[in-house]
Amino acid sequence: MLTQREIAIVQRDWEKIELIADQAATLLYDKLFTLSPGVRRLFPAELAGQKTKLVRMLGTAIFGLSHPDVLLPIVAHLGRKHADFGVRNHDYETLAVALLWTLRQGLGSQFGPENEAAWTKAYAVLADAMKLRAPD
Repeated sequence: MLTQREIAIVQRDWEKIELIADQAATLLYDKLFTLSPGVRRLFPAELAGQKTKLVRMLGTAIFGLSHPDVLLPIVAHLGRKHADFGVRNHDYETLAVALLWTLRQGLGSQFGPENEAAWTKAYAVLADAMKLRAPD
């Protein structure tokens, strides 16, 4: 599980990302679709609503990291829903690459090695909970 310091780093970074939420969501989806063009079919043609959902969901998950006993069952349920939509386990790895790239773009020099390590660990916790339910 994450340390309190790692949780604090991720939450602080997210507060900064929320200030550029639409730009960050656009960067993330553009990178995701570049890395894995096939996943584009899993999303609606118009992404505005999806971007809002993504930012809300990530924010909720990030601020829920302090209470994993409450958060992880919710994330597992979300994973089941995503599996029904066609998300596969390997898609979570691609999203991790897109997310870290987006954070580097959005936070610039404020996103150092300690930030990246904390985000990598936080994302792994969330993705692992979701992948338990998703087929390969």
